[in-house]
Amino acid sequence: MAKTSPFSSDGGTLEPALRDLTQPLIDHAEGQLFLNEAFKIIVEEVLRKGTDAEEKVCEWREPESLALLLDLQLRDTGESQDRLLQRVRDVAKYSIKTSHPHFFNQQFGGVDYHSLAGRFLTEALNTNLFTYEVAPVFVLMETEVLKALRQLVGWTDGDGIFCPGGSTSNMYAMNLARYKLFPEVKTKGLWALPRLAIFSSPGSHYSVQKGASYLGFGTDSVILVKVDDGGRMIPEDLDAKIELAKSQGFVPLLVSCTSGTTVLGSFDPLDCIADVCDKHQLWMHVDAAWGGSVLFSKQHRHLMKGVERAKSVSWNPHKMLLAGLQCSAFLLQDTTNLLKRCNCANASYLFQQDKFYDVNLDIGDKSVQCSRKVDCLKLWLMWKAVGSTGLEHRVDKAFLHVRYLLEQMKKRDGFQLVSTQPEFVNVCFWFIPPSLRGKEGNADYQDKLAKVAPVIKERMMKEGTMMVGYQPLGDLGNFFRVTVFSPHICHKDMDFFLDEIERLGKCL
Repeated sequence: MAKTSPFSSDGGTLEPALRDLTQPLIDHAEGQLFLNEAFKIIVEEVLRKGTDAEEKVCEWREPESLALLLDLQLRDTGESQDRLLQRVRDVAKYSIKTSHPHFFNQQFGGVDYHSLAGRFLTEALNTNLFTYEVAPVFVLMETEVLKALRQLVGWTDGDGIFCPGGSTSNMYAMNLARYKLFPEVKTKGLWALPRLAIFSSPGSHYSVQKGASYLGFGTDSVILVKVDDGGRMIPEDLDAKIELAKSQGFVPLLVSCTSGTTVLGSFDPLDCIADVCDKHQLWMHVDAAWGGSVLFSKQHRHLMKGVERAKSVSWNPHKMLLAGLQCSAFLLQDTTNLLKRCNCANASYLFQQDKFYDVNLDIGDKSVQCSRKVDCLKLWLMWKAVGSTGLEHRVDKAFLHVRYLLEQMKKRDGFQLVSTQPEFVNVCFWFIPPSLRGKEGNADYQDKLAKVAPVIKERMMKEGTMMVGYQPLGDLGNFFRVTVFSPHICHKDMDFFLDEIERLGKCL
């Protein structure tokens, strides 16, 4: 039987629209009309209702019910525009309103409208940030934004790249530190290396452990350093752990410090840690994904004193600054093109060396990705709109809100702080319902207290009034962690938060 060419002219079985090659398959006018109508729904349901304190944060549905309601199954035939617009409404209605003033659940939230405009524009332009020829505006823009961020760190020069999240940024640091010390790893692999050790704290982000696994170090190569009562790494123990690792045959490689731990919001003492790193000639990386934005504030940047001594820094402007997910910068002090040397594959179909412009503008080979989303525009447009001073005000106001919240907590019965003096905008606390007050000495007290936060969380989600996270930590049972940073909130939202915790938990 003769084979039929995929380019055969026999189109008898094709749909009429496919046989007619004189017209495009997609109608721009129809598509743009749909987009305009969809945009109206987004503005109403997500940006108006989704930021209104009188509206719900979420419309909770059990998974089976939600799947049926959304009719998620994909079919052979398409749907009408009216049906599709209803789909848009449904997605908006049943999604979590992360810009709501009562969304305290994560380290992102709120909306900056200039940044959002940048996100819309990014999606519409739909380009790939790897060569100057396809992304000329964004190659230059990313370079400028990274330069401005590095200057806040305290570096006059350096390198960097926007990454798909802080976890990836931390893994970049681990990979670069290894390549710097053992460049042969790129060609010969792990078999050519000694056993390497990475040092971090118990409060560091889990991406340190994941990165050690993913990059072939192994999680047993991550050595945890003791922390003080505030969750900050103890430099003396770091020094002792490094010496011990050497005696056990490890080659110490990198110290991953944290500026703003996920739960407690602790800041490691960078200057003292840098002294230890200098003594042992280790790569010092600072995971400032959460806390890095204090560098905008003259009043609070002291929390990161010594950051300029680091080799690399991770920083997520999509968190405290509201740049929008995702916006994660990996910053380097290096000026030797280490990032490109480590990651490049020199693909000749992309990075031709005989182009008509400066090929150094083709920055894609710095990345482990090929396709890379434009994440600089949202931050650049927001920064242009409010300036460094406006971003500083956001940071400073968040600290003032935390001060108010702490003052109000101390005036109420039942609120017990995990740390009486939080360093950052994380406020961790237990709510002790009336039934447990005065019973701290009972044998089952801790077990009962640990069950309080999950029940209150379930009630607030099902009523849709508020969202706040909880977790255990080490030997500590479940407690709430509220992150207070959105520029949309005010004192009445703080008061509502406390009132709601009391209302939902008073009968436990």
